[in-house]
Amino acid sequence: MSVETGRDSVTSKRVFIRTFGCQMNVHDSQRMQEVLSAVGYAVTDEPEDADLILINTCTVREKSRVKVLSAIGRFARLKDQRPDMVLGVTGCVAQQEGQRLLDRAPDLDLVMSPDHIATLPELVEHAREGQRTVQVGFAEVENYRFLQASEQGESGPAHGPTALVTIQKGCDNHCAYCIVPSVRGPEASRAAAEVVSEVQALVDSGVREVTLIGQNVNSYHGGEEPDPVDFVGLLTRVDAVSGLDRIRFTTSHPKDFSPELARCFATLERLCPWLHLPVQSGSSHVLELMRRGYSREHYLELMAMVREQCPDICVGTDLIVGFPGERERDFLDTVDLIERIQFDYAYSFKYSIRPGTPAEQLGDTVPEQEKARRLRHLQAVQEKITEQRLARWQGKDLKVLVQGPSRKGTAQLCGRGPGNQVVNFPAEGSDAARGDLVRLRIVKARRHSLLGEVMAP
Repeated sequence: MSVETGRDSVTSKRVFIRTFGCQMNVHDSQRMQEVLSAVGYAVTDEPEDADLILINTCTVREKSRVKVLSAIGRFARLKDQRPDMVLGVTGCVAQQEGQRLLDRAPDLDLVMSPDHIATLPELVEHAREGQRTVQVGFAEVENYRFLQASEQGESGPAHGPTALVTIQKGCDNHCAYCIVPSVRGPEASRAAAEVVSEVQALVDSGVREVTLIGQNVNSYHGGEEPDPVDFVGLLTRVDAVSGLDRIRFTTSHPKDFSPELARCFATLERLCPWLHLPVQSGSSHVLELMRRGYSREHYLELMAMVREQCPDICVGTDLIVGFPGERERDFLDTVDLIERIQFDYAYSFKYSIRPGTPAEQLGDTVPEQEKARRLRHLQAVQEKITEQRLARWQGKDLKVLVQGPSRKGTAQLCGRGPGNQVVNFPAEGSDAARGDLVRLRIVKARRHSLLGEVMAP
């Protein structure tokens, strides 16, 4: 995924931020935008107009890393035309590569890892003075400082109707294929009171839905509060925030998913019926090789438990094919799992070796051609399931949070249902505005979205 964030404003300094990767990276880009705004930068959507270009990077998969290197080359050509422009790389590739990245790209001025966002303005000024800078490494867990989201920008609310709120960062799981512990560091949790305070401030500024995010949110342990709380306790506190309409959270790890958390989908008023729970493989053999800490049977039990509490919940997952040691029967176990569970959607990928991970020692035992075949098969099966799952909403009513115009233009508006379904509906005849909650009748299910019409008053 890549996202370009920002808004244009008349100012002496402009920054363009290109974001690759997960919602944690999107959130980090928003925090970078805010700390730079405090020293006079406005965000532009045009890199050609920027005085500062930042590439916020992802290294979870090789394809993401290749895209980042390509972006560095592309933006370096702009710097050749404007030598006073500052070019920086932030995020996971910055942490992984550090000085090597600066050595490899002579036009690069700045390399900074996620734990140092608060110091970004100072690092940019060093770069402007001709000092090429590398600032990587992890802050101590005991002293980790979570940046507070800004409620107001230069021209009103800094957020739309939805906002991301970080509650936890880092990961202590060390799954065999995963580079996150190396580039995001050990787990650190934010104080519950600080999370609740930020959510209330965002709601007061016009936000209607928050997504609590972290590398593994259900390992949340309340930070250093005198009265520490677990993730269920935090959800309960956020659910009580006055004026909030919806809560989501991502991402969870199955080994930390508790019966108490499953019950939250039945007991918490504002918690949306949506869950993203990465399984990675449907084979217990492969899950053991991956060091995931649970079996196929355990995951199936979790899904049954969640759906007992919330039968209409929309569930998504992540899947890897071609992990070292994955046999054909292991792959077919994965196909069988998605058919049994009936995921509403799945993000699926071919395995790629990540340097420094335990799986690197296993080699790459599944041929690339075979990985591609398995991925095509898996995605074809899931595509049919997704269509069937979307079709179940046809003829039903959904309360949709309006996001703005759809991708097809201003003739249609787009919003999200409680289960995170994408719902488009005609703008004509509707006075719905961005941030409104509207009740729609679903008249048609498409391959990846729904078509609705506004219900008569």
